[in-house]
Amino acid sequence: MSSAETLIPTATTISAEWLTERLRASVDPGATVTDFSAHNIGTGQVGQCLRIELELAGAQPDTPTRLIAKLPSSDPTSSATGVALRNYYREVMFYREIAPRLSIRLPHCYHADIDGEGPAFILLLEDLAPAQPGNQLEGCRPEIAEAAALELVGLHAPSWCDESLKGYDYLHAEPSPEAPQVGDMYRQLLPGFIDRYGPSLAADERRIIEAVAEAAEPPLFRPLSTPFSLEHVDYRLDNMMIDERTGTPRLTVLDWQSIRVGKPLNDVAYFIGAGMLPEVRRPVEEGIVRRYYDALCSAGVSNFEWADCWQRYREGTFAGFGITVIASMIVVQTERGDAMFTAMAQRHARHALDLGADAFLT
Repeated sequence: MSSAETLIPTATTISAEWLTERLRASVDPGATVTDFSAHNIGTGQVGQCLRIELELAGAQPDTPTRLIAKLPSSDPTSSATGVALRNYYREVMFYREIAPRLSIRLPHCYHADIDGEGPAFILLLEDLAPAQPGNQLEGCRPEIAEAAALELVGLHAPSWCDESLKGYDYLHAEPSPEAPQVGDMYRQLLPGFIDRYGPSLAADERRIIEAVAEAAEPPLFRPLSTPFSLEHVDYRLDNMMIDERTGTPRLTVLDWQSIRVGKPLNDVAYFIGAGMLPEVRRPVEEGIVRRYYDALCSAGVSNFEWADCWQRYREGTFAGFGITVIASMIVVQTERGDAMFTAMAQRHARHALDLGADAFLT
């Protein structure tokens, strides 16, 4: 954690001296930052990201000249949410303790520091440009969706049924009161969500979102069972950088503020349901899930049948309901945020309806 000697800077107090110390400690002992510029990038709801361009002296040829700094949101409501939900603490600890165990593609982390559990924290990450961020509102082609599903194998397979992960308290390991808390939050926030977004939903989309709150044991709130793995939780286009300069899209996954021990097929269903327009998704999704399953088995996962995988995928269509209803009502409201949450509500509801997942609510 941070010490008295190493204070965590804010977006306005980052200095050339501080950046020099971080570069020397992590990558190049001879580098000096003589000057830098920084500007905001992205549209994060809970965090703020800066692109920092460095002027260096005495540096090695491969020393980075651009970095991404991730900091708490400048909005007090969103920042308080980040602390209350342990988002900031979880992401810092993910890069420190969990990332080295995985094969999913991540940005290189040069520095990760937090004061207690926040809000003061900072991550210095690799700048992945010229890769471009995904766009949740536009959706994606099947090739991108398949690349995203296959990239998840690098998160799920190395952590598949790994009991040691339950020793990390910030991963919400079982036993945990998390499930009933999430259910309570969903029910409490649902009326406000319906007031704000209901007019944009079709009648059957609204009904299934409301039915989750009324069901005795919907998949969204069921306790963790086997199989389990690490679950990104917010695995969607806005949290990826995509490089299409080569034949196969290359994805790098960002935003690890919600990582937990959870249900692996939730990530797959969440991405496909939110990331593809329904008419694009319907003819290709079973094939994409099947190729994810085959890759998972090739990576060493055993005793997991395709029929079980497909059922858990169908149950996972509800994973996006919780994110959409709860997150939309506890972060600062923005025009793009409203458009994004509307699209997510429509697509996740339609996904569940298309796969007959409403049967799991009775």
